[in-house]
Amino acid sequence: VQLQAFGGGLVQAGDSLRLSCAASGRTFSNYVMGWFRQAPGKEREFVATVSGSGSLAMYASSVKDRFTISRDNAKNTLYLRMNSLKPEDTAVYYCAARSSGSYGNTDPNGYPYWGQGTLVTVSS
Repeated sequence: VQLQAFGGGLVQAGDSLRLSCAASGRTFSNYVMGWFRQAPGKEREFVATVSGSGSLAMYASSVKDRFTISRDNAKNTLYLRMNSLKPEDTAVYYCAARSSGSYGNTDPNGYPYWGQGTLVTVSS
């Protein structure tokens, strides 16, 4: 599966932003999808993951209640709605996919397919 993330940009603290990730190549609903992020000088970290059907989701504690992951399998697209953005949310955001195993994997090494990343910058 090929992934392309977009929708990043420069926003102010407290603003909202929606990221999208377009998938192509295989049956999208067969993949568990995730969002990860990497801030300058830091390791890539888990943000959220969603099951193939979209009925189950899991979040990092740092974004829970502010971010919402969702997917539209008819459009082969993954989303990340980010509300109440904070400067510490500044990072390159990546979408990722895994084709096997149950949903809930928060380890980036468990995802073999990655998009190119989209930069989100939150100013204070």
